[in-house]
Amino acid sequence: MASKIEKPVAGLPLPNYEALASNTARLMEELGHATAASLKPIEEGRAKAGMSDEVSDVVKTLGQVVENIASDPQRLVMAQTALTKGFLDLWANNLRRVQGETVAPIAEPEANDKRFRDPEWTENPVFDFVKQAYLITTRWADDLVQQADHVDEHTKHKAQFYVRQLASALSPTNFVATNPELLRTTLEQNGENLVRGMHMMVEDIKAGKGTLKLRQTEPGDFKVGVNLATTPGKVVFRNDLIELLQYAPTTETVYKRPLLIVPPWINKFYILDLNPDKSFIRWAVSQGLTVFVISWVNPDAKQAEKSFEDYMREGIFAALDAVEKSTGEKNVTAMGYCVGGTLLSVALAYMAAVGDKRISSTTLLTTQVDFKNAGDLKVFVDEEQVKQLEEKMDVRGYLEGTSMASAFNMLRPNDLIWPYVVNVYLKGEHPFPFDLLYWNSDSTRMPAANHSFYLRNCYLDNKLSAGQITMGNVRLDLKRVTMPIYNLAAKEDHIAPAKSVFVGSKYFGDNVTYVMGGSGHIAGVINPAGKPKYQFWTGGPPKGAFEDWVAKAKETPGSWWPHWMQWVIDQAPEKVKARKPGGRHKTLCDAPGTFVLERA
Repeated sequence: MASKIEKPVAGLPLPNYEALASNTARLMEELGHATAASLKPIEEGRAKAGMSDEVSDVVKTLGQVVENIASDPQRLVMAQTALTKGFLDLWANNLRRVQGETVAPIAEPEANDKRFRDPEWTENPVFDFVKQAYLITTRWADDLVQQADHVDEHTKHKAQFYVRQLASALSPTNFVATNPELLRTTLEQNGENLVRGMHMMVEDIKAGKGTLKLRQTEPGDFKVGVNLATTPGKVVFRNDLIELLQYAPTTETVYKRPLLIVPPWINKFYILDLNPDKSFIRWAVSQGLTVFVISWVNPDAKQAEKSFEDYMREGIFAALDAVEKSTGEKNVTAMGYCVGGTLLSVALAYMAAVGDKRISSTTLLTTQVDFKNAGDLKVFVDEEQVKQLEEKMDVRGYLEGTSMASAFNMLRPNDLIWPYVVNVYLKGEHPFPFDLLYWNSDSTRMPAANHSFYLRNCYLDNKLSAGQITMGNVRLDLKRVTMPIYNLAAKEDHIAPAKSVFVGSKYFGDNVTYVMGGSGHIAGVINPAGKPKYQFWTGGPPKGAFEDWVAKAKETPGSWWPHWMQWVIDQAPEKVKARKPGGRHKTLCDAPGTFVLERA
């Protein structure tokens, strides 16, 4: 049993040394289990030993930048001098502080940096010194990469991204000995927190089949169809790629034109149907819309050869046929989210070319059709990396869902990776139930043919906006898409940057309403009308420079949802009697269906 804490030493509690020793032994035992779980895929021949392709690319990229900097002795001396000066100033400041002077810090965290909020990081001279030394070093490294000449822009972009990843990983907040809060917790609990954390890490490595599957929520906190994706409805159609869900009406009359939602297949559709308060789908139904949503299959080797064109034909076109069968309506309002919006844009260009007018208006949510300004995800896409990825996919016929989940987490490591490493594996705390993060961890696989096409034609070669993609012997030209388009971007989006969405708007016909929501790729979209957290901006057509549009745009507090709904009504105000799911046809099962339940 742990003894009571008698007195502090240097502001820290005294542990029970017997309990601490016992827990240290248990920690080593759990560490052995973690090592064994990590090595199991290699022992079973499911993974190769040695440096991964990802680590190899980091080393190669940073090596190119270091070589470039070292080739200029004068610049190298200047860089060394700048770093030395920063540390000398910090040391002098620290000495003056120890002598009782009040001094301003040499380096301070950004206002939104949550890592250093414990008072000890400021009040304790030792931890304050560690914090400032870290900030000086990481900012110096970032500046050094930015100043690298004669390095192509893609390599420099990758180097900046990798330096940020390393800086996040090496933060003193991530280590017990250099984090005052972790040190306090460990001494107060005699190391029991580390044992609990390591035990959870072992479980998560096993769950990831040898790779750590970061625990952002507890597996038992949520269940799809029970406390997520609960809007009543039916599956009205199914094929090899999709289940089509139609939701039950809650109003006596509905708008005549149905809404068909095309979500991304990189994630599951229920991001639009979380809990009732956050559900866009439930809200849209309450506004009098007949809502259909595609639920993509979680593919395996059977779908390896399913192409981008297959996703258009067996996804969007098959859904349009099913909507007409259920409602009798030939014309729909379509909505596409992220890569679902890119696929929808491809479908619109194809339909415009062949005279198919079943989609009368379209909404795009955080969607890119031009990838020049695609942001940090471009770090993962160059010829060498795509070839390596294709080789991996050829083995199984698909890309593991954890690969995409890890890439998205790396876009915001200080929010989506390291807080969970610290709180779960070092503090030993179970994560707080958060439906959005449960959805984030409910990853999906990518079929090889489709994913390869997307990476090469969009991210690598940017062919869609250039009019260089051909589907079914039809060349796609977005300018032929002249229907009304509501194009929503998100101000802080790291996946589909607002500027990229703005520029992409110009490739459609001249009938685009560009709107910018607050926050990022998810929260900027899931901003409920009943409980809004963010604002949105409107400013007329997407013309001229993005920065000029933003400067003149009107900011409106609250959700963009009602603004969008009015836009929909303006396109098609006619109403009819509410329709039950499936119409007169037999339905297959209750929403949310079966495809969404398949875990990667």
